Amino acid sequence: MPTLPFFQEKFNAFLEQNIQIGEPRNLYEPVLYIMKLGGKRLRPALTLMVTDLLGGDYRKALHAALAVEVFHNFSLVHDDIMDEAPLRRGKETVHEKWDVNTGILSGDAMLISAYRQMEVYNEPKFKTLIQLFNSTALKVCEGQQYDMDFETREEVSVEEYMEMISNKTAILIAAALKMGAIIADADKASQEAVFKYGMNLGIAFQLQDDYLDAFGDTARFGKQLGGDIIENKKTYLYLKAREMASEIEQRELSDLYSLKPANPDQKVQIVRDIFINSGTVE
Repeated sequence: MPTLPFFQEKFNAFLEQNIQIGEPRNLYEPVLYIMKLGGKRLRPALTLMVTDLLGGDYRKALHAALAVEVFHNFSLVHDDIMDEAPLRRGKETVHEKWDVNTGILSGDAMLISAYRQMEVYNEPKFKTLIQLFNSTALKVCEGQQYDMDFETREEVSVEEYMEMISNKTAILIAAALKMGAIIADADKASQEAVFKYGMNLGIAFQLQDDYLDAFGDTARFGKQLGGDIIENKKTYLYLKAREMASEIEQRELSDLYSLKPANPDQKVQIVRDIFINSGTVE
């Protein structure tokens, strides 16, 4: 069986053929920019891999894979606007390179483009894929709203956090796998099995992302170090530190997360130290 890099290569070739600058350029140039910033292409490659694994022709899954990747990048464009993030994959975010209005409108165009990729599939497969895509897209929005709500809440439970990342991050990976199974005409049990696997994979992916946001290397990670801390994100690291830290450290965390700091770098360093000193990370 081909390995993940094989499917990443095949998807990248398809992406190059199908993502071009259109008119007006000010609408489509940002789309091309974000789509060519790189990334692991994990979600679309998994769609192709599952199709192949379950006996289908991975080439028939290329449009569904592209729908997943375009939607994922659309969500990044809008997330970066909401988080006021300056970097994405080591480069300027769309709203920083252009402006917020351009980011919103180009993101909207990407969402529509993602849906248009499904037009190549016939019934009943088309309806099944669209229903999955719709339910997934709505869950991603729900997860993003929870994430924003948590920024201003004093108390957030680990269970609430896990529900949030299940919606915001994990479900798109799970849907990418299930779409591959649908295209391969796999039975319902197999579709649900790969979906469940994708949910677990997505949760693990987000937990790692939380860690890298605080302790990763900006040059390798491609994002502002400590961005979640600056934005008062209630990540798993923060929630566990609230459980494990001393009373003094807990109060300090609460104070630091009550507002956006005048000195973001100082806040990041203090919170990182609390994560380490409390035993949350080693």
